[in-house]
Amino acid sequence: MNELLPGIFHWRVSHPDIHIEVGSYYVSSLNPAFLIDPLVPQEGIDWFRERPAPKHIYLTNRLHDRHCQRFIEAFDVTVWCHEAGLHEFADGSPNVTAFRHGDELPGGVRALEVGVLCPEETALLLPTAGGVLAIGDAIINEDGELGFVPDTLIGDDPPAIKRGLKAALLRICEQETFDHLLFAHGDPIIAGGREALRTFCQS
Repeated sequence: MNELLPGIFHWRVSHPDIHIEVGSYYVSSLNPAFLIDPLVPQEGIDWFRERPAPKHIYLTNRLHDRHCQRFIEAFDVTVWCHEAGLHEFADGSPNVTAFRHGDELPGGVRALEVGVLCPEETALLLPTAGGVLAIGDAIINEDGELGFVPDTLIGDDPPAIKRGLKAALLRICEQETFDHLLFAHGDPIIAGGREALRTFCQS
């Protein structure tokens, strides 16, 4: 468990289905505390009982539901998923709530449209520490280099999808203020994240 910024924690564990390490986040610097795309960390779910209990889970896309059910059972959290991805929760869980791009979620978190990769792909803008942008599968940070998931995972027309993702993320860079980047896949960028993302999108 790594505290990236005051009240923003990051951890990586192996995903039980795809068997690669993925990133999850816990934010206690905003009220109420929440999780982003969480798997249970190696420290176990009791780690959160010693801190402000998470009240919400925010998903950057529907496939990042991961260990949501375990956090529902432990903390009765509300899971927020973009309305286009609600079919992933066809069991009708009462703890799942829909949002739309442009909505402000509890804690002042804003759901920004990325789309392109899938209709519900969302970037989350956290109003803390000068602005923190959490990105799901739109781009990854591998070995210090921004890039995309493999073409085999990106859709029927990878070049067009990559252009669309760059355009969507560049629009966010131009319209929003933030300094840090959080990734579902790869190491976070603390300080200089907006310029790093802008440079990548313009390449």
